[in-house]
Amino acid sequence: MRSVVKVSKTIEDAIEEAVRELGVDREDVYTEIVEEPSKGLFGLIGAKDAKVKVTVVSDPVEIAENFIDMLMNSMGISARSSVKRKNSTLYVDIDDISSTDMGILIGRRGNTLDAVQYLLSLIINKDRENYIKVLVDTKGYRKKREETLIRLAHKMADKAKYSKRPVRLEPMNPYERRIIHSALQNVEGVTTHSEGEEPYRRVVIESN
Repeated sequence: MRSVVKVSKTIEDAIEEAVRELGVDREDVYTEIVEEPSKGLFGLIGAKDAKVKVTVVSDPVEIAENFIDMLMNSMGISARSSVKRKNSTLYVDIDDISSTDMGILIGRRGNTLDAVQYLLSLIINKDRENYIKVLVDTKGYRKKREETLIRLAHKMADKAKYSKRPVRLEPMNPYERRIIHSALQNVEGVTTHSEGEEPYRRVVIESN
């Protein structure tokens, strides 16, 4: 387990310095107070700073790495995962993977990759107070999928305007529906809304 020792004017300041250096939240560490701060004689002579030892007991990055490695082994997929945390978001990139294995991991229109992301999010955020957003990707798939959806949105918007009839897209997850709505929110002549129940909810594009 990773740990650091910090010295500061107060215990709170020492803990905050340690947490920043370790790159985790307060709820992910165990704190041992090595020395209490003291003002000393007349507030000057013999004054001591606070000294704490802070140890990581639950590292979201390590948890994510272990989960992805276990899952890839269970799926029979040879790959390497890279996990980085930036503020309250955990970025997981699965690389060094063959085209065949990448197809298995992504699944139909990203369904399997979304499932992996959902499961990892549940594990990371179990019993946490501060929610961590989890994003799982492989070889830039999500960016490519976003670009494909934006092109589809504009193509179907043109179709709706030309035909004067509503265009119903295939069922999509909430994330992909948001991409469609966002792509067309400032396009003149069309409006969008979603209809249906999950997992068959879809975007409808109408001319106006």
